[in-house]
Amino acid sequence: MGDTIAETDLLKDAKSLIDRAAERSIALRLVGGLAIRMLTPELPPRSRTGQDLDFASSSSTRRALSELLTELGYHPDRNFNALYGNKQLYFAHGDTGLAIDVLIDKLHMCHTLEFADRLGRMPYTLDAADLLMSKLQIVELNEKDADDCLRLLVTFRLEESSDPDTIDLRVFRSLVGDDWGWWRTVTLNLERINGLLYSGARPAIEGGRLDPGAQLQTLIAAAQSAPKSRRWKLRARIGERKRWYEVPEETPHHH
Repeated sequence: MGDTIAETDLLKDAKSLIDRAAERSIALRLVGGLAIRMLTPELPPRSRTGQDLDFASSSSTRRALSELLTELGYHPDRNFNALYGNKQLYFAHGDTGLAIDVLIDKLHMCHTLEFADRLGRMPYTLDAADLLMSKLQIVELNEKDADDCLRLLVTFRLEESSDPDTIDLRVFRSLVGDDWGWWRTVTLNLERINGLLYSGARPAIEGGRLDPGAQLQTLIAAAQSAPKSRRWKLRARIGERKRWYEVPEETPHHH
């Protein structure tokens, strides 16, 4: 029960920060499991560990965001921010210890997901398509990540639309059609999630509005039918003989 209360408090903190940022025309959006929780309130909560908030923002307002967070009592990790500030910022609150990670313009892990031009589509979270792709790009996808994908898939329709209630298939197709590495990781993960879906009970997605199996098949079909770039075709010839993903570097935070 404690987890759910802590999660409610975290969501409240996140919303408050996003509202404060919006007053200064700074786009700040929640990412990760907590963002998915915010978008799927009718599904059972997932037990969470760790007290931190993960956000996405834009390089154009990076300085203004740093000033706002400092005013609100968050101390920047100066070393980390100097080294990685072009893609990520880190702060921790002086009193509560609440940690804040901010991705700038893109997520760079196993693959690179550029979200800057879609930052404003949702009021409090990154767009559902970006949240889904941020999970599907994980080469070593675990069961928690798979559940997060399923939570989104039972909640959001898959359509060629920028409507906030949908996962935009155009975003999905353009990523997997332009880059063979993205395509390979995503198709492997969709098959993996499909296997997990039918291997036992998935209480996390009971009560979802949409059929997860049908949604997965739609994505698998979209990955196969997406028009492929010349770059994609050249890389496909090499296939899995060469590593097709980045190994995410560990970037330690120093409080």
